[in-house]
Amino acid sequence: MNLDLANINAELGLNAPGLVDWAVGLGRPTIVTTNFRPFEAVILHMVTRVRPQVPVVWMDNGYNTEATYRFADEVTKLLKLDLHIYLPRRSRAHREAMDGPTPALDDPRHATFTEEVKLEPFARALRETAPQVWFTALRATDTAVRAQMDAVSVNPDGLIKVAPLLHWSSKDLYQYCETHGLPNNFDYVDPTKGEDNRECGLHLAH
Repeated sequence: MNLDLANINAELGLNAPGLVDWAVGLGRPTIVTTNFRPFEAVILHMVTRVRPQVPVVWMDNGYNTEATYRFADEVTKLLKLDLHIYLPRRSRAHREAMDGPTPALDDPRHATFTEEVKLEPFARALRETAPQVWFTALRATDTAVRAQMDAVSVNPDGLIKVAPLLHWSSKDLYQYCETHGLPNNFDYVDPTKGEDNRECGLHLAH
């Protein structure tokens, strides 16, 4: 499938609902990934309004806050999400019994930790759901890597990655939540990133 990425990004890159309509309109197997961080209800609401039964993929690393788990349940019920949860092969208790607490970011073992709790479950999710279109809530303000991305890109394996909210500010996201009566979650921690502006690996490895 040949996509005119330059034209699509020029025409729709700043039009989040239009981008969702376009991508869903391709009629291809589609997923949305989420980590239930702040403002995640926006992408989930925006996509499920157009395709209600789209598979929503969550790589639950086992290290989320209680608030994040409550938020995940609340949003899943509110939007009637078709939620697919992918867990690491080992539980957090098993991993910590064998390897100790989460390795620091500068610890050589941190890459292996990220692979185990995030990248391997994501690779498994891709194998099992076999999408051709992937919606993600990544934003240009998240990391330097993401600031260089386009709203629509194609991975080497042909997977079409769509980031409708790439150019949205936190204020834009907040106003969308207010307008649509969506809950939010600000008590969120990602053990694979540490700092908020550190790249998590999903958008580098794939």
